[in-house]
Amino acid sequence: MTGAWVFVVGPSGVGKDSVINAAQQLLPSKKHIVFARRLVTRPSDGGALHDAVSSQAYRELASSGALCWQWQAHGFCYGIAASYLAAVRAGQLVVVNGSRAHVSSLAPTEDIKVVEIAASAEQVALRLQQRGRDSTAAVASRLARNADIRANVASVTSITSAPFKPHKVIINDSSLAFAGGQLASYLLATAGRATPAPADGEQHFQAP
Repeated sequence: MTGAWVFVVGPSGVGKDSVINAAQQLLPSKKHIVFARRLVTRPSDGGALHDAVSSQAYRELASSGALCWQWQAHGFCYGIAASYLAAVRAGQLVVVNGSRAHVSSLAPTEDIKVVEIAASAEQVALRLQQRGRDSTAAVASRLARNADIRANVASVTSITSAPFKPHKVIINDSSLAFAGGQLASYLLATAGRATPAPADGEQHFQAP
C-alpha cells in the first residue's frame, strides 16, 4: 500500500474534531491509520486533536524544519510535525484535521486525499454557540464566511477551491456515530486493507 495524507476539512462548527474522534474510536487497530496531533498556538481544550505550543516555540519549530505542514487560521498558527512523514513513507495513512485554505493551496498529488465535513447552517450556529469559544460577533462572522463559501450545504459541492475536490463528503447533521462511521469506512477503504480483526472481547467495527 502506498502511504497518503488524509486532510479532513470543513468550516468551524461542523464537528470535525468530534467526527475524527468518533472514527478513531471505531478503528481498533492503528497500525496502518495514524491520527496526527496538530501543534497549535492556542490552549488545548477537551477532546481537541492538538497540542498547545507558544508562539515562540512554534516559530522555532517552523524555522528548524520540524514541521511538514503549517498554516494560519483565525489568528492562530497550526503545524504538523515532520515526524509523521515517516509514517506516510512507511505506507500508512496519516489523518490530519486540516484547513480548507491550506489544502486549496497545495499542488494535487496522489498521496493527498481530502475529506470534507459539512453541516447545515442551523447546526453550525448551534455548535459554535455551545462551545463558547467565540463572541456573538465572531460567531456571526464565521457564519457569514461559511455562507459565502457554501451557498447550499445540501448540494454537497466542494468548498475547497481548485485544483482540489473532496474525495469524500460527510454530512454531520444527524448521528455522530453515523458520521464517524462514514469517515472510518473511507479510511479503511483508502488504506486498502481488510477491517482489522478484533482482539478478544473487543467490539468489531463493520464498515457500512
